[in-house]
Amino acid sequence: MHPQQSPSQTYLASVAARLAADECQTWWEDWGGVPVLVGRRSDFRLRWMGTKLHLFTVAAAVPEITMPTIGTFTFQAMEYAKRTKGGLPAGLQTGIGVFPVLVSDRVDPAAVQWAEAQARNEWAIMARPVVVDSARQYVGTFRRRGFIGSGYASHLIKKSRLYFDGQ
Repeated sequence: MHPQQSPSQTYLASVAARLAADECQTWWEDWGGVPVLVGRRSDFRLRWMGTKLHLFTVAAAVPEITMPTIGTFTFQAMEYAKRTKGGLPAGLQTGIGVFPVLVSDRVDPAAVQWAEAQARNEWAIMARPVVVDSARQYVGTFRRRGFIGSGYASHLIKKSRLYFDGQ
């Protein structure tokens, strides 16, 4: 770890490396003064009824994570993915998966519980919020099959483990 780098920044750098190793396009954006890591990949599977899944990872380090913080960030990441995806509209042989990721050393346990409780879904877009407590090295996210988007569940669980579980 660089002497000036916080555990949250170190974690984000490791996520960026894992995304790149999985052949995701990665870049950084400024969201209102907050550096945000974005990773993107697209996968096509016949078993998904011949659809393509556009998977976005949107991650940021913040001073503190509360339920409202992760809820708002999840909504912003979903809207960002819908605007950025391009191509056919979501739902027409294409879906969107989003990992909205917040990292902090100050985490409200209720925010972790919220992230672990369920995926957040809208029409043709599935979000699995990720809350990372960098002080405790704990990653909280939904890792089960939900009813909506169940065909993509094993893919999302696999990618979640690949991107977020390596400390």
